[in-house]
Amino acid sequence: MDGTALREARLCRNWTQQQAAQAFGVTQAYWSMMEKGRRVVPGPFVTKALKALKLPATVLPLPSDSALDRVRMRRHDFSAELGALGYPGFAYIGKKAKVNPALLLFDALNEPDLDSRVAEGLPWLALTYADMDWNWLVRNAKVHDRQNRLGFTVSLAVEVGESDSVSNSDRVPKLRACLRGLEGARLAGEDTFCHDSMTNAERTWLREHRTPVAAHWNLVTDLRKEHLAYASK
Repeated sequence: MDGTALREARLCRNWTQQQAAQAFGVTQAYWSMMEKGRRVVPGPFVTKALKALKLPATVLPLPSDSALDRVRMRRHDFSAELGALGYPGFAYIGKKAKVNPALLLFDALNEPDLDSRVAEGLPWLALTYADMDWNWLVRNAKVHDRQNRLGFTVSLAVEVGESDSVSNSDRVPKLRACLRGLEGARLAGEDTFCHDSMTNAERTWLREHRTPVAAHWNLVTDLRKEHLAYASK
């Protein structure tokens, strides 16, 4: 989160700098310096601003590329974290602190084996948070050879978005721009959609029954839009 986003969020609440500073327990001068980029907006401050200023989870800090592997070592409760971000499939799960959707998507795609219900929620994550930092996500997906999994996820998100083109008219173009950035980096090697433990028999069957989209991204999976409960039929 930068100073510009902080200022825009404050103005959306019709707060003066003094009112915002008072609500957050800082001085008006300190707030002003953050808005002008003279002070970094600290992580704990962003977390508090998420609720107080009704900001989207996409403003939560992302790790630097060099620190990403250390972050990935943490354990995830993907179901609870998707639920915290509003995914209807896990709405019944208790409250949990939100994480940046780009980081959650990246870490999920790096899992060798992911609960199928979580995997089904990843296209929803991409579509719902189409304003996420795609540059960060695409760059790190390429570094870790996950561009095919990401491309498949975003392709499904586009299919879901196009089935309700009115409400998603501003989201689909952003997803298509991400796909253009991934297209030239497609890997030739076969991969799974976070289901590496499948048997050879399963691989053979899926290779024959996968969708053209899955084949395009060289993934052995039978996941398709029709399997996604949140997709318009």
